[in-house]
Amino acid sequence: MMLKPSIDTLLDKVPSKYSLVILQAKRAHELEAGANPTQNFSSVKSTLQALEEIESGNVVIHPDPAAKRASVRARIEAERLAKEEEERKIKEQIAKEKEEEGEKI
Repeated sequence: MMLKPSIDTLLDKVPSKYSLVILQAKRAHELEAGANPTQNFSSVKSTLQALEEIESGNVVIHPDPAAKRASVRARIEAERLAKEEEERKIKEQIAKEKEEEGEKI
């Protein structure tokens, strides 16, 4: 049985076998978790789908992993701050409604 895509074509896209395995595993986990696929697949299994995406060039190793981690952290922090701001506005609205309700009674 031959592996499709071929290991030779995959190693043209990724610097080493070890990097290929890590990239494939991470992408397969993302696909299983519900990430949007970048193409239509001929394979059913998420591990082979990840290899197809790597072969087509749709999934690559980030050139600067430290910068990627920093951007992910910044995005998470921005989302957290946005949620806190939304909660604060809701609490203010509730307090305002209670105050207006108290004046009516």
